[in-house]
Amino acid sequence: MQRHSIVILFFLTLTLSGCSQPTTKMTDPTNPLFCDPDTGICAIPGMDAETDAIFLKPQTTQTKPITLLYFTDPICSSCWGAEPQLRRLKAEYGHAIDIQYHMGGLLPGWEVYNSGGIGKPSDVAGHWDEVGPHYRMPIIGDVWLEDPLPSSYPPSIAFKAAELQDHKKALIFLRRLREQVLLEKKNITKWPVIAEAATHAGLDTARLHSDFSGAANALFQADLTLARSLGVRGFPTFLFSNADGGRELVYGARPYEQFVTAVKALKPDVVSAPLPTTLQDLFHVQDSWCPEEVAVVLDITHAQALEQLQKAEMNDELTAVTTRNGSLWRRK
Repeated sequence: MQRHSIVILFFLTLTLSGCSQPTTKMTDPTNPLFCDPDTGICAIPGMDAETDAIFLKPQTTQTKPITLLYFTDPICSSCWGAEPQLRRLKAEYGHAIDIQYHMGGLLPGWEVYNSGGIGKPSDVAGHWDEVGPHYRMPIIGDVWLEDPLPSSYPPSIAFKAAELQDHKKALIFLRRLREQVLLEKKNITKWPVIAEAATHAGLDTARLHSDFSGAANALFQADLTLARSLGVRGFPTFLFSNADGGRELVYGARPYEQFVTAVKALKPDVVSAPLPTTLQDLFHVQDSWCPEEVAVVLDITHAQALEQLQKAEMNDELTAVTTRNGSLWRRK
C-alpha cells in the first residue's frame, strides 16, 4: 500500500531551470515533454520556476533512518537517465533508506500540449534520440512515430496496481515498462503490453487488471495530490528526510556524489555496504543492465562495462537488446 509522509513545513526554493516539452531540438524550451539534459529534469507543464513550501515528515513507524520519496513517471527519459545512480544508491545505502515510489503524471493527454510549438507525439521522437547519448543510456524515440502513447497515466496506474500485489515485483514491472517504451518502441498504455510486463515481473495479471480498473486509480490520484502538496514540478525528484526533521533534495538526473551528500547530511555516521565487484554479482540482483549502469555500480569506465557485457554475450551468458543508441543486456 502507498505510504504518505506529510506534515512538517519545509521551505525550499528550486532555482534549477525546468523543461518544457521537446521538439526535435534539445534546446527548445517551449516543448512540454522536453527533458533538459543540463538539469536532468522532465518538467510538469505549467509549473512555476520556483517551488512553493514543501511539507515533509517521515513516517513515525519507519525502520530505516532515512526516507526517500522518489517522484517519477514511466515515460520520463531523465528518470531513465538517473537509473545508474539509483541502482548504486540501492546497492550502497539501500539498508539505510526506505525508498517510496510515487507517480507524477508527466503526460495527462495530448490535448494539454496543443500549443507552445508542440502539437503531436512525433515531435518527441527526435528529442528522445538526442537525450540517450547524453545520459549514455539506450533510448530511441520510434514509439512516438509508430504507435504513440496518448498519456502516461495508464502505465502509472498500472504501477500502483502492481504495488497492491508486491512492492518488489512492482519495481521489476516498472523497469520492464521503461524498457518496453524506451528501447522496444512499445505502447505501454495498451493492456497486452502491460500484461507482458506483469508476467515478466511475476504478477497476477488478472488481479492487476482488476486493481487497475478499481483501487489503483485512487492511489495514483493520491500520488498526484502528494506531488502537488510538496511542490514537485519535474522528474526525477528525490526528497530525502530523517526522523529529526532533516531534509535534502536531489532534483533531476544528477551525479552520484550528490546522492551520497544527501544521505550523509541526514546520517553522517552511515556505513556504506560493499558494492558488487563482478558482472555476475549484478545479474544476481537484477536481470537487465545497461553499460552505464554497470559502470556506475562497479565503479569502472563505460568502455570497460561495455566490454564485459559483450564478452558475457559472446560466452552465451547474456542476450542483448540492441538499438541504434546503445544496448541493454539480460540474463538468458
